Amino acid sequence: MSESQKKKSLLKRIIAIVLSFGPGIFAIGYTIGTGSVTSMIVAGSTYGMQLLWVLLLSCVFSGVLMFAYGNYALISGETALYGFKKHIKGGRILAILIIIGITFGQWNSLMGILGISANMLYEILAMNFEGLIPYKYETVLIIAILVIAIFYGLMMVGKYTFFEKILVVFVTLMGLSFIFSLLFVFPLPADIVKGLIPTIPEVSGGKMMTAAFVGTTMAAATFLSRPLFVRGKGWTIANLKDQKNDSIVAAILVFVISASVMAVACGALFYQGKPVTQVLDMANTLEPIAGNLAVTIFFFGTLSAGLSSIFPCLLIAPLLIADYQSGELDTSSRQFKIITFIACLVALIVPIFGANPIEMQILSQVFNVFVLPIVVLGIILMINNKKVMKNYKTSLGVNIGLFSALFFSCVISYTGVLAILETV
Repeated sequence: MSESQKKKSLLKRIIAIVLSFGPGIFAIGYTIGTGSVTSMIVAGSTYGMQLLWVLLLSCVFSGVLMFAYGNYALISGETALYGFKKHIKGGRILAILIIIGITFGQWNSLMGILGISANMLYEILAMNFEGLIPYKYETVLIIAILVIAIFYGLMMVGKYTFFEKILVVFVTLMGLSFIFSLLFVFPLPADIVKGLIPTIPEVSGGKMMTAAFVGTTMAAATFLSRPLFVRGKGWTIANLKDQKNDSIVAAILVFVISASVMAVACGALFYQGKPVTQVLDMANTLEPIAGNLAVTIFFFGTLSAGLSSIFPCLLIAPLLIADYQSGELDTSSRQFKIITFIACLVALIVPIFGANPIEMQILSQVFNVFVLPIVVLGIILMINNKKVMKNYKTSLGVNIGLFSALFFSCVISYTGVLAILETV
């Protein structure tokens, strides 16, 4: 085999590995969007690596919850909200509250995601066409309308496998961009070690950022949607091992990519005493330190993060409602088209009013933590129900992980309440 043939063969194998990635790709899409990137940048530039322990715990618990929800789906043959409604006393009210809470958080996040993505595309255009600078508001709004219209159009023709392939491309580009950025700037090893010791910044906004971290990394939408995506992949009870490996890989990738963003922000800005309030500030500040290439790479990664989150955020409301009704998601139904269209209109609120998408993003991540304890408690009850799980016994280790996640989510929800009261 020639050298060129070997290279082609290796490239084909890499592409095959990337494309074989399962429902975990949606977990990364839900978890790492511009909301997550914003939280990591603000935290890294303001507090250094101090909140790395929160990220690590959130990713560990996320892996456990993805595994538990996936196993529940494959063994019981049911999806989450449908199962809650059917098997838990008062489960109907519980499921409705979860739908309202998660939809509110994800649609709020969607506004910020579209606002930031449109602003980033505007900045790229403004660099090449200076005549657009006086018309920033109009240009950002037009870009936002075009982006959301394209995504809505793709939603109308897509199925699970189609969405998965698009997300694979965005997530791969995003991950490589952020990890590559570490070649230009990185934090001190001692600060990384200190960041693994649990502490909450005793400054204004410290509690808010801690809650936002968990809200974006332990996203309730990620776990509730997993049964539908596992079924959409075509997995059955024979794929329990695949489901387990997919959960582990997804959790590891979320940690690596998120920690990379925080580390770049820490290395570039924290040591200079330059906290960031805008994602675009981050890119601009990187330039004198690492040059145009680093700015381009980071820009590209952040834009990919935003675009990779639009699909999951648009999907979440129809997905949860379909789950509640019957456990099936029909992307060709009238209900699906109407709900996603409403989500697209909601997404345009920030660009229309010209609001700061960064503030909207962090606030939406904080609201996400309030529904989290209910989502964790729900799966604990389900996977320990022998009738539902057909006598499959959940291991002690998984149960310890779930109860730890429940305690952690309650503590963080309390922290979120304190954070919001501080701002009132």
